Amino acid sequence: MKINVIKRAREVLDIEASAIKGLKPRINSDFQRALNLILKSKGRAIVSGMGKTGIIAQKFSATLASTGTPSLFLHTAEAIHGDLGKVTGDDVVIILSNSGATEEMKQLVPLLKKIGCKIIALTGNAKSILAKYSDVVLDVSVKKEACPLGLAPTASTTAALAMTDALAVCLLELKHFKEKDFAFFHPGGALGRRLLLKVEDIMRRGKANPIVNQEKRVSEVLLKITQSRAGCATIVDASGKLKGIFTDGDLRRHLESDNRLTLRKMKEVMTKNPTSVSPEMLAVEAMRIMQAKRIDEVPVVDRSNKPVGLLDVQDLLKAGLA
Repeated sequence: MKINVIKRAREVLDIEASAIKGLKPRINSDFQRALNLILKSKGRAIVSGMGKTGIIAQKFSATLASTGTPSLFLHTAEAIHGDLGKVTGDDVVIILSNSGATEEMKQLVPLLKKIGCKIIALTGNAKSILAKYSDVVLDVSVKKEACPLGLAPTASTTAALAMTDALAVCLLELKHFKEKDFAFFHPGGALGRRLLLKVEDIMRRGKANPIVNQEKRVSEVLLKITQSRAGCATIVDASGKLKGIFTDGDLRRHLESDNRLTLRKMKEVMTKNPTSVSPEMLAVEAMRIMQAKRIDEVPVVDRSNKPVGLLDVQDLLKAGLA
């Protein structure tokens, strides 16, 4: 039998999109209670499931662990064959099961209640044994699966995935989880390295960082900028403190109206009180400042407001940030 695969694929997406949209009215006080149980727990968020739903449970547990909520995955079947010893009374056990009524579930949930942990159920069956024993029940039922036989979990696992993502995102925001925290849990990856990168790790130093006194003439400064292969010079006073910056943009603007520009002193033509960053600042934060101010270079100063480096947008590009 021939089928229109384009039409059928679109129908699948419509069914799964409808399953997610159907969850919105169910984000209610039960959802809030589930969040509160996880937040107030003195133990871990143990996520359990099996089969296709178990794969969603593993993903949820991994997301929690990487965003500030200690978590581990507990296979529902393995739990009743020894792994139940991983659970303590301080934990919150989050169980994903569409039917909520498997034989393993019938054995597991009474034992969890005996341990004394709190149970949160994500199920499509509000009358199941799982729902009966749970402290909070989140309804993730769907009208139908995308599978034409109604057998392979499709829309139901999509709904479970979406609901767990909603929980995870709300939790990380309630915990005030920041990029630096995310980087701490991902130090080995490229993303983590980028998020942990500080300005001092990529700023230009020494000869690549032209610093000149405000009494110097433009001609002298241009020579130093050229020798340094930089796009600007940082301008300081007699004590070495930051007073201004002189960029290619400043040069072009003054050239249009001043035919004696090269004889001018820096203090006459520099951009005064420029934006600056500290060497300890995360490079991503410096990047945001530069983007907001629409500038390509920024002096890096110490606590005494003395230049110690120069950060150029090209340095951010090479680090993979911009």
